[in-house]
Amino acid sequence: MQLINHLESEVRGYVRNFPAVFSRAKGSRLFDANGQSYLDFFAGAGTLNYGHNNPAVKKALLDYISDDGLMHGLDLATVAKLDFLRIFEDNILKPRTLDYKIQFTGPTGTNAVEAAIKLARKVKKRAHVVAFTNGYHGHSLGALALTGNRHYHNEHFGSHDNVSHLPFDGYLGAGVNTLDYFRKLLTDNSSGLPLPAAVILETIQAEGGINVASNTWLQELAALCREHDMLLIVDDIQVGNGRSGDFFSFEEAGIVPDMVCLSKSLGGGQPFSLVLFKRELDQWLPGEHTGTFRGNQLAFVAATALLAHWQDDTFSQEISRLSSHVHGRLSALVKANSGLELRGKGMIWGINFGDGELAAAISKACFERKLIIESAGSEGEVLKFLMPLTTTIAEFDEGFECFADAYQSVCPTAKIQALDLKRA
Repeated sequence: MQLINHLESEVRGYVRNFPAVFSRAKGSRLFDANGQSYLDFFAGAGTLNYGHNNPAVKKALLDYISDDGLMHGLDLATVAKLDFLRIFEDNILKPRTLDYKIQFTGPTGTNAVEAAIKLARKVKKRAHVVAFTNGYHGHSLGALALTGNRHYHNEHFGSHDNVSHLPFDGYLGAGVNTLDYFRKLLTDNSSGLPLPAAVILETIQAEGGINVASNTWLQELAALCREHDMLLIVDDIQVGNGRSGDFFSFEEAGIVPDMVCLSKSLGGGQPFSLVLFKRELDQWLPGEHTGTFRGNQLAFVAATALLAHWQDDTFSQEISRLSSHVHGRLSALVKANSGLELRGKGMIWGINFGDGELAAAISKACFERKLIIESAGSEGEVLKFLMPLTTTIAEFDEGFECFADAYQSVCPTAKIQALDLKRA
């Protein structure tokens, strides 16, 4: 790590928590330069839902490169783009009766958020946007204004005008419908809240601590947006691509957002980002929003290969089986140890330890046992289980054993003896 510490900026983060030099990866495992294997319960912060070096992606990329496929295409028409558009419509949009236009933005999730907000303001001719407590939408200037955690904010970064943060579902405790407050602000001309152009949210707040919005709350929010002529934007960057159990995280609620931001796992590790929006919202002038790396050609190829997972419901059934197993094992641990709280859905789960230092110590102990797992939440108090969706039950159980042992090493009174750690 000497060269890293000497040359790389102090802004580096993950390498501090996981100080190893990694050389290769496969499936749910990383390997360091010494050949040591690590189980990955982090998945590139949700970028590797389909696993490291997915075989279909490897073959598609090698074939494409061998055939001298375009490495860069701006927004030119290319075979790689057409193949992606065709399979995205056939496997994702049509089965869900969604009629969206697609905008390819710069290669990161924050680029998609910036484009969505910019378009919403253009269409509605209003500047204000509502985001939610504990929301995370990226670090570029507009997206940062929407991000809740003040750890990422600095008064010198620029204006945060025209954004209000309102309480997410459950933020004020059980039994409190936070949308009552939002509705009151909208209907009171003296509330101080301008009529927003849009509302943006993650249906499952990942970085915010695995906070899951209920279907009822999401349905009421969608209705509120329609009633007051506000666009509903779902940021599905981390919890899309099957992480919730469905391809989109909002499917179970039965809502249809006006816009959807996708990135991370869509490109299977290749930088790729896009915005979906209803046809009537496509009011851009040619070249009005642009970027040199919009539509990464290699990401088109990788995504096309990965979307084959969604040609039927086999993959979603596999996710459901794994989710049920993971939930059962984590529930048993939480029930055996007072003071813990389990949060999550599908294949995103978190254990709230109520103490960021404790969660960090357990994460460090996990790394010492060759398990990579990170924390989330406003104080880093939640350990986040975010393994690839292709993880086997045996691999999860192996990682769960590492985690339970790490937990007990930090908290000697933890009850793990009766959990049948080697069950699989």
